[in-house]
Amino acid sequence: MIPKLHRSDLAFVRPLFRQIANQFQLDLSSKPPNTPIQEAELLPSPEQATRKSTLLYQSKVGSILYAAITTRPDIAFVASKLAQFNANPSQQHYDAADRTIQYLYHTRSRAICYGSSGNSQSFIYASDASFADNSTDRKSSQGYIMTLFGGPISWRANKQDTVTTSSTEAELLALSQTAKEAICLGRLFKALMLELDEPLVIQCDNRQTIRLICEESAKLQTKLRHVDIHNHWLRQEYTSGRIQIEWKETTYMVADGMTKALARAKFSNFVSQLGLEDIRERLSTVKKIEELREQIKLAQHGERELEIKTGGRSIRKQ
Repeated sequence: MIPKLHRSDLAFVRPLFRQIANQFQLDLSSKPPNTPIQEAELLPSPEQATRKSTLLYQSKVGSILYAAITTRPDIAFVASKLAQFNANPSQQHYDAADRTIQYLYHTRSRAICYGSSGNSQSFIYASDASFADNSTDRKSSQGYIMTLFGGPISWRANKQDTVTTSSTEAELLALSQTAKEAICLGRLFKALMLELDEPLVIQCDNRQTIRLICEESAKLQTKLRHVDIHNHWLRQEYTSGRIQIEWKETTYMVADGMTKALARAKFSNFVSQLGLEDIRERLSTVKKIEELREQIKLAQHGERELEIKTGGRSIRKQ
């Protein structure tokens, strides 16, 4: 049986977000949100924000980004989305950031768990894209996540740099980003002499994208030169055997939550797929054990002092 290992920044995050809540006068005693962001799309502000309000918003987003980068992949998409409005936030963006901070504070005991997966693969790569989901410029959101022994070790959520004309093109760009990161991690593992003895398999939920890479007869019809280049590069890596592509149903695609805001039930499933566990009871048990050890140390110290004092009096009587 593989022992579980938990990764959390609770000791730092707890005082950090309490300080942030006090600084921005947030009510942490209210009912916590079930998800870090609402499903409704965040839109640009029609008015220009003041410098003071902009700096306050950027401070909030910066704190959220820290958690998203270190131990909370469940808010990676939210952090990416909020950061897009750093230059000119509106009240809608302030409210969204406050909701995320409240969510983080009330779920601060969640930690990444390694060694809990029953999957036969030690290293899992997953890539996804949400086609043209940004209504203002019609650029797609993309994301990837990589798990090792059941827990995430690398993840990213971002907006694509260019507009694509189909979901297949958007998925190709996302898959190319994932493949490059996966190959880089594979080299790092090799340098660390970590031999997993597994092929580099990337999960994708778009069958047409997989056909374009894996089948010689399938051809991409696009006038976007950069997309065609990414397609040929992926074909090259697949043909050489450096990567393999595997279809994964969207329901079981862990990277799906890196590209869009999810409803309560789907988000709960996403958190479970990430391997995030609530370690509140575990921490409480550890704290009690530490307190008992401290009490035993104090008792033993007191006994030794008593023996020394008693021994001293006996010597003086003689």
